[in-house]
Amino acid sequence: MARITAGVTTSHVPALGAALDNNKLGEPYWARVFAGYDFSKEWIKKNMPDVVLLVYNDHASAFSLDIVPTFGIGCADSFQPADEGWGPRPVPVVKGHAEFAAHLAQSVIQQDFDLTIINKMDVDHGLTVPLSMMFGQPDAWPVRVIPIPVNVVLFPPPSGSRCFALGKALRKAVESFDQDLNVQIWGTGGMSHQLQGTRAGLINSPWDQKFIDRLISEPEELAKVPHLEYVREAGSEGIELVMWLIMRGALSSKVNLVHRFYHVPASNTAIGHLILENQQ
Repeated sequence: MARITAGVTTSHVPALGAALDNNKLGEPYWARVFAGYDFSKEWIKKNMPDVVLLVYNDHASAFSLDIVPTFGIGCADSFQPADEGWGPRPVPVVKGHAEFAAHLAQSVIQQDFDLTIINKMDVDHGLTVPLSMMFGQPDAWPVRVIPIPVNVVLFPPPSGSRCFALGKALRKAVESFDQDLNVQIWGTGGMSHQLQGTRAGLINSPWDQKFIDRLISEPEELAKVPHLEYVREAGSEGIELVMWLIMRGALSSKVNLVHRFYHVPASNTAIGHLILENQQ
């Protein structure tokens, strides 16, 4: 059967992609950020999955603000990089796994989650930046990817508890697939940041670090944190962190911490990154 072997979290701030695409990795400002992923690039070479379930949020690229699904799943064979206003990122086309995605959709919907099935979708920096941070700049992505977009852009976003439960449903769906697949689940976005208003530029490092601690050791309690705390402590865009709870819900209750990295700042965002392996 298919199995989830590990989870990854990473911020997906677009400036990371711009730094990569414009050969700025060696600049002192960016070198400190990308150094935190050196271990990850070597780790994933030795632990290469067949498929990545990549939880992210679309930034009004695939979806207009007229229709935004709370939870979706990309069921296409491929996904083109989105044009976010300055042309698509110069990255490979994202190869999907339509058969596996259809199975996941059926299983999760039968577990009473109303996933929106998406058969055609471009993917923006929310999905392509995490791939770049883990795989660098290859001619083709070395894994298949099933996009799982989550609405954290328009009010109301899903609760942390609902996201954690979706992770559990995804794990059950993966394990009921009858092909031998090594699957990883990635939760992206965050950490604390706010892009507008009088608190623009907010970064709350103590809260971020506590969030990471609790994600590792007490995720079910962390999932109970209300939206208001995310907004108050982590800024309006800090709500993206509920997507990390989807990743964590898909893992076993106890996990092995393989890698932890936190850096301030990258653009106006705190960068957080984890690799967690399932304890079988």
